[in-house]
Formats: sequence, structure tokens, C-alpha cells
Amino acid sequence: MFKQVVNIWKKGNFQTEFCTASYITRSNFHSGQVLAAPRSFFGVEDFLDDDNSRPYTYKKEKKSKNPQKHISFKQRTIAYMEPFSLDVFISKRFVSASLTHRVTCKQVAVAGTNSKDVKAALTSRSDIPACLAVGRILAERAMEADVYTATYTPRERDKFEGKIRAVVQSLIDNGIDIKVYLD
Repeated sequence: MFKQVVNIWKKGNFQTEFCTASYITRSNFHSGQVLAAPRSFFGVEDFLDDDNSRPYTYKKEKKSKNPQKHISFKQRTIAYMEPFSLDVFISKRFVSASLTHRVTCKQVAVAGTNSKDVKAALTSRSDIPACLAVGRILAERAMEADVYTATYTPRERDKFEGKIRAVVQSLIDNGIDIKVYLD
């Protein structure tokens, strides 16, 4: 690029225009096009999203094939009508459950067998009595936060039986109304 500027200067053609410090346009433009493209600091062209908001990122969500797709009233209002959802996670080592506000995505109450107060009282951290204890503690913490209803939809891989059912049944027995949506 520097050689081109020096050659133009030697020829006496002083129509060179310096637009920015990062690139130089060539002088002999009859069609009005810039022949040298602007380059970024990293040596590649800048990538911006469609709305020019976030550089160097790609949108991960898929664009809808039908942008005029109808969204039902229930789909639009369910998060406000039933704002709290129950999430139960059971592994081979521990059990945990939480109540989350669906609109703000904040956890209102959390209970698990990994916490220090529960860990000492249980013989095993992943059996049915542990699941019942997690449900009871979660119900107490939810009532402190003024939450009395919640919804539960099991994950695709989970079946609503055994330990998961024990946690939900314990919540119901301790005063939290749970709506279970099974597909």
C-alpha cells in the first residue's frame, strides 16, 4: 500500500484521498468505487449483525421460516398466569430442586442435599427419604417467599415416577400446589 502511495506521488498525481488511518483509497477512480477495501484492526473485515449491534457474534437462534406465524393467547400469557416453575434435578450423588420465576428468571427458593444443613441429617443423599426432605425444605422456603403455586413439566428424558414423584408429592403434602404437565 505504501509503495502505491509513493508511486502516485512520484508521478505527480496528487488526487489521493486519505479517508481514515486504517486504509487508503486509490486515486484513479473514474467509476466512483473505492478499490482498496477498509480493513479492521485484526486484518479482517468487521462482521456486524443485521441490526448492527454486536460485532463478531452470530445469532444462535434460528430464524422462523414463517415470520407471520400466529402465537396463541395461551403462549403469550402462560408465563404471567403461572409465573413459578419447579425444576428437579436428580443425579446418582445428590438431589436438588428449585422454584424459578418464569418472567424474571430468578430463583425464589432452592433446596438440595448438598447443602450443609441437609447433608448432616441424611444417611444417603440420593434415596427416596432424601427426596422427601428436599421437597419439605423447598416448601418451607417457598412459603417464606410467598409462593404457594407452581408448575412442573418433566424433561424429555425424565419419567414422572420414583424420586421425581417423591419430590413433587412432598411439595404438595407441605402446602405448595403443583400443576404437573405431562405430554
